[in-house]
Amino acid sequence: MTHLSISIKSQSLTLTTNEIEKTYAISSAANGTGFEEGSFCTPTGNFIVSEKHGYGAPIHTVFKGRKPLETWDGTPSDTDMILSRILWLDGVDSENINSKQRYIYIHGTNQEDLIGSPASCGCIRMSNQDVIEVYNETEVGSTVSIFHN
Repeated sequence: MTHLSISIKSQSLTLTTNEIEKTYAISSAANGTGFEEGSFCTPTGNFIVSEKHGYGAPIHTVFKGRKPLETWDGTPSDTDMILSRILWLDGVDSENINSKQRYIYIHGTNQEDLIGSPASCGCIRMSNQDVIEVYNETEVGSTVSIFHN
């Protein structure tokens, strides 16, 4: 089973499977970490991947309500778009149990230039190519840890 380990401090995600350990740059919340609904903060603790969305969709597919709409044309935008793939996280700790209701995802972004620094609205953003790679190596039920160090 795959495990994803996300460091807020280093803005990185490490994918660990039986055969692979690979690290990717991410972007966590611009507002820091936290658990409150509407805070736009990234929750920390232990999670599982409860759902995956986007199988087979072209890179840069725009998702709204986890449904594919169109392919992003590359036009710069301040909108926090959800692109390419979605790994929907469900918190398993008492503090982060509301994460699924908060729609906390690991997803691709239209703001790849901000990867490596806190800039999201609470989710974990990745480059579109990287999120597809992680999606392909991750199963529903995989464990995820998000921590400060």
